[in-house]
Amino acid sequence: MKKELLAPAGDFETLKQAVHHGADAIYLGGKKFGARKAASNFNEEEMIRAISYCHLYGVKIYVTINTMIYEEELEEVIRYASFLHHHFVDAVIVQDIGLISILRKKFPNLEIHASTQLHNHNQEGLHLLEELGVKRVVVARELSLEEINHLDTTMEIECFIHGALCICYSGQCLFSSLLLSRSGNRGECAGICRLPFQLLENKKPITTSGNYLLSPKELNSMNHISELMESKVTSFKIEGRMKSPTTIGFIVSLYRKLIDNYEKKNHSFLTEEDQKNLRILFNRDFTDGFLFSSSFSNLMNIKSPNHIGYPIGKVISVSNHRIEILLSEELTQEDGIRFLESNSGMIVNYLYDISGKLVHSLPKGNHVFLDHKVFVQVGDTVMKTLDRKLIKRLEKYEQKKIPITMTVTAHYKEPFQVTVNDFQHIISKSGNFLELATKSPTTEERVITQLKKCKDTPFVISEIQIDMDSNLFIPIQSINYLRRELLQELIKVRERKTIPTIIENSNKELPNKKRIPLNTNIIYTALVRNREQLLACLDLGIHEFYTPDFSLYLEFKEKISIYYRLDRVMNVHPFFSKERLLIGELGAIKAYSKENELISDYYLNVSNHSMLEYLFEHGVKRSTLSIECSKNQVQSIVKECSNIPEIEIILYGYIEAMVMKYCPLSLAFKTVQKNCSLCQRKKQYSLKDRNGAIYPMLQSNELTHIFYHTPIKRNQAEYLSMGIRYFRFEFLNETKEEISTIIKKLRKEL
Repeated sequence: MKKELLAPAGDFETLKQAVHHGADAIYLGGKKFGARKAASNFNEEEMIRAISYCHLYGVKIYVTINTMIYEEELEEVIRYASFLHHHFVDAVIVQDIGLISILRKKFPNLEIHASTQLHNHNQEGLHLLEELGVKRVVVARELSLEEINHLDTTMEIECFIHGALCICYSGQCLFSSLLLSRSGNRGECAGICRLPFQLLENKKPITTSGNYLLSPKELNSMNHISELMESKVTSFKIEGRMKSPTTIGFIVSLYRKLIDNYEKKNHSFLTEEDQKNLRILFNRDFTDGFLFSSSFSNLMNIKSPNHIGYPIGKVISVSNHRIEILLSEELTQEDGIRFLESNSGMIVNYLYDISGKLVHSLPKGNHVFLDHKVFVQVGDTVMKTLDRKLIKRLEKYEQKKIPITMTVTAHYKEPFQVTVNDFQHIISKSGNFLELATKSPTTEERVITQLKKCKDTPFVISEIQIDMDSNLFIPIQSINYLRRELLQELIKVRERKTIPTIIENSNKELPNKKRIPLNTNIIYTALVRNREQLLACLDLGIHEFYTPDFSLYLEFKEKISIYYRLDRVMNVHPFFSKERLLIGELGAIKAYSKENELISDYYLNVSNHSMLEYLFEHGVKRSTLSIECSKNQVQSIVKECSNIPEIEIILYGYIEAMVMKYCPLSLAFKTVQKNCSLCQRKKQYSLKDRNGAIYPMLQSNELTHIFYHTPIKRNQAEYLSMGIRYFRFEFLNETKEEISTIIKKLRKEL
């Protein structure tokens, strides 16, 4: 299968850059329901234009609907999907399982791709998506190419090959939402992972070589094209809906060159100039990522979260007024530079040579002087972060041309006819009946000259075949008219995607509601992590329990109602039968629903009744709503499905802000990546932010869990009035006495 190069577009200029630099497909978002809300994105009029533009050039277009969908948005998002479908979008990229279920039934031939926000990381999860009719899955960034190649699926596989990395598993990050009420699951991520943190051991600071302990480098797979081309991956995805048009255009051009060269020669590489320009345009240093099993030290740049540029010289001296630099690369007025060690930067407004003369540019090997307006030290490495000449050159790109052929038939007493062929469509048009010339006959050369006048169109004529009598007169305006009409018609045909007739079911009751009796008793549940916590909760009348400690579960499973909490990252599902399980990822539904009793955790981002119904229909007896649902949003869900499945909310608890495959301790202690002994030291590790807030960390099963610095608390009375009857206490390291105080206080408030 031919590999697809998939590029992002945050605005129309970026879309054009990607199209004309060789993208096979574009993904973009509308003004709502996309996971990059801060990008310019596309309103409906712009979206129609974007779809037509891409199809004109033979490029597919995928639109993101990859946020959590709240109850009150369901009707609007279905209307939006209908709008996209009726304007021939090639696919929609979706996060919400409930929405996928609705779209699959309402629009049977709308192609759906499962967003990486769905946390697609295991075989069972992929099988569940297959059953939903998903055409393509965007796999988790944490999977290696080897793991991807071992996946058994009928779906196309898409994976990120370039751009920014989320250090938390996608769809599982609540950090931005908890800290700033800007949900990453709603396209509003504030990039908390790019902020400085201090590592603490038993509340004491540990010295690290950098403070940006959660900030990964930029993924770059350009050195691995051969492995990618020989893999199961169908679509190579570039991240970057927030990046500039020139940056995206250049990145696309490099991957296009690498892919094309590999297909022709079975090998491919970049020039030194290409690699230099790539670093100047944007990089946080580059990594092969988990895709190619990088070590943590190669994955992370804990010294800087920003674009670091390309080295162009060293600071030789610093005076009160001037900074002297010895250049190893050219520097030009209006370039941007960063002094690496001092972590300061500036735009070069004035540039002086060694004699003090103001100059526009100086090549490598020269001493250059700049105005001293930022903090800088002798010995600083000078990095170029903005190259004005490069930007101006990249802004003037050659537009892609579509090759076509033309066939001309011109015979006496017959209509003049021209046929155009773009190797997908054949269109013919006829003009007037032809007569013999009374003076100067029209030559074949003149016909060819007129037909080739398509400079202002997206087409280039590769061949013209002429079957023409001699001594005919063909009016020039007739030739021009047929050319213009044919090319306009071809544009319209190409812009309209040729798909089967769009099918839209009008059934408003999708999915069908299945009623079950509603529990009228108040049930308190508790997540406990040790025996002391469990016994404390038992004494206080807690009805049901969850625990991530399997030995604790086994000890009490015959005595009380207790569920074993599975991890939300499960590359492999161990066998369970007739157990009670609290599940945190989709694969567990497929793996365990037939032989076990299931409750779904808040990690599944349940935020509307359609998702609740899907879980209920697939063996989940009770669902925990997303902690991102506000009081009003919970009320909307309950109002819509008060008799559907049992609903649980978190009443109190330390919420997991992140789950990572990466461990910050490994860099601090320079340990090996796997089977590390640090966690066996029984010491408590945490991260402290720049405001002094401390975030506890737990390591288990080669995963790092970061918890929010304070527990969330909800007013139980408000939720009782809605009909909610299941309330959870989520404990972390609280003592028996603290648990008693917490539970008694919350019940007293009721």
